[in-house]
Amino acid sequence: MNWDKKDLLGIKELSKEEILLVLDTAESFKDISKREIKKVPTLRGKTVITLFYEPSTRTRTSFEIAAKRLSADTINISSSTSSSVKGETLKDTARNLESMRPDAIVIRHSMPGAPHMLARILDSSVINGGDGAHEHPTQALLDLFTIREKKGRIDGLKVVIIGDIAHSRVARSNFFTLRHFDTEIVCSGPPTMIPPDIESLGVRTERDMNKAVKGADVIMMLRIQKERGGISFIPSVKEYATLYGLRKEHIEKAKKDVIIMHPGPMNRGIEIADEVADGPYSVILDQVENGLAVRMAILYLLIGREA
Repeated sequence: MNWDKKDLLGIKELSKEEILLVLDTAESFKDISKREIKKVPTLRGKTVITLFYEPSTRTRTSFEIAAKRLSADTINISSSTSSSVKGETLKDTARNLESMRPDAIVIRHSMPGAPHMLARILDSSVINGGDGAHEHPTQALLDLFTIREKKGRIDGLKVVIIGDIAHSRVARSNFFTLRHFDTEIVCSGPPTMIPPDIESLGVRTERDMNKAVKGADVIMMLRIQKERGGISFIPSVKEYATLYGLRKEHIEKAKKDVIIMHPGPMNRGIEIADEVADGPYSVILDQVENGLAVRMAILYLLIGREA
């Protein structure tokens, strides 16, 4: 199929066919990172700007390396170095950047809908690198890529997502991707961290984590979203770790070939024990590696196919 979208703003706007096109394209790009010379001329002459108003290591670095491996020029701008500290609005910042004729702008912002607003006023392609508690589409795509790579399929799997569901844009985007497939989606966490309308997204809830992980093919842990007030929704971190921290005893209740995922950064000893994070079932570092391939695919599909 042909990709005809100018922007990547969220998973909700993508069809199953478009999601699979991203995964298949990413698969063709993954080998580039294993070469001695890790660069192809696909986006030579293109410019990609990363505009991040929230702290980020993995997503920002991943986009930058992805663009460079496709030979694009990259410019990184953070809120602390942008004119926003002088009172400039996001809209004016974006318009000033577009006057320099970039091909794509990757934005992360605490305000839900910020990428959508920019996409309406800019000719450049806009990529959502995370907007508030709304969506994080490239994270969900790399998660799905990793699941397909490790399990050999997506259909027929039980995927359990545990933690601060209510404040997690990663969880929301994963719900949107997984419901395109024949998967059983189960979420678990403190009742205060579970949205009341979550079952409308095709998700089953299970308060007891031991019951939730039983027979799981995939367990995806989420961190407590402290920057969005998540810590105030639990009595104590110690209690949270006792009830919803992933330990070896939980792995034993899942399928023998279960995979353990986490979008990072991990709070070790709270959401996940060291022996699990570093254990044989963990694919957390594979997620990081696959993030490069997926973001290369997105950049190619948005701004590279006409080159």
